[in-house]
Amino acid sequence: MYPINSYHKTFTILTISLVLIFILNISLGSVFIPFKQTLLALLNENTKNDAWKTIILNYRLPKAITAILVGSGLSISGLLMQTLFRNPLAGPFVLGISSGASLGVAILILGASFIGVNITAFAYTNWGLAIAASLGAFLVLSAVLLAAIKVRNTMSILIIGLMFGSLTAAVISVLAYFSSANQLQQYLFWSFGSLGNLTWHEISTFFVIFLIGLLLVTFIIKPLNSLLLGENYAKSMGVNIKLTRNITLISTSLLTGVITAFSGPIAFIGLAVPHLTKLLFKTSNHKTLIPAVAISGAIIMLICDSIAQLPNSEYTLPINAITSLFGAPIIIWLLIRKRKIY
Repeated sequence: MYPINSYHKTFTILTISLVLIFILNISLGSVFIPFKQTLLALLNENTKNDAWKTIILNYRLPKAITAILVGSGLSISGLLMQTLFRNPLAGPFVLGISSGASLGVAILILGASFIGVNITAFAYTNWGLAIAASLGAFLVLSAVLLAAIKVRNTMSILIIGLMFGSLTAAVISVLAYFSSANQLQQYLFWSFGSLGNLTWHEISTFFVIFLIGLLLVTFIIKPLNSLLLGENYAKSMGVNIKLTRNITLISTSLLTGVITAFSGPIAFIGLAVPHLTKLLFKTSNHKTLIPAVAISGAIIMLICDSIAQLPNSEYTLPINAITSLFGAPIIIWLLIRKRKIY
């Protein structure tokens, strides 16, 4: 689907790296499973220890697949936002979609008792959190799209998205002030982000929405390349700016919204990976960048998850902390170098 002839060696290396890191990620955890036994389990063959196969197929494999979807989706979303706003510091969360999802979860966890409704059991389920996050993200998305219809300036949409983020943060702060310690702890744990605990049915739903968002991107590859040279140039090339902008916003919102709904708000991947990929491929062509960013994001997310698992330990670090430790130095380095990205 993408012309990658001139970069086939780099893509081959990235693909092989993704497969190896994927298997390594599944091997690591509180219980170490030999690489060969991991392969046998993935091929549905018998292993030396039956418990290993159960651990891999029921727990580690779903988590690794989730990591790939999260890393790819956030990285593609970050690339789209940086192109649309022509701002190297724009990320997948600038539209306030993640903030809307966080507000939905906050209302479910923190606001239920505030209004005198007891839905604790529902709030502790993956589907409960996902539905609440999705509704919150959808409300903010609707508001941003409505603003996009009224506003012609792309930068104004960016500011509106940031303002929605500030508004939702303010509401969450008010809800937190009136919440109990247990409620605050549950919300805090959700905000740390998590790649585990998803069932195969939840992953299937995740993948379908992810695929819809990805398919939308394929319709705007050429317009995105034109936007890099400015909206006036894109118009002169016959690009429908309004349609391209709306598709970009919807695609980013779908990817970011479903990721936040099922995995929580995960920082810096969408901001840092597009820059690293551009440095590696030395191109601004989205026909090359989109698949490259997707693979790179998946690799980095798997590496971050492997570190977060603290192999051979019963403890697991918050994935958000690991991605921030990875992403923040990269952004600082890019700013210090003042490298021209576009």
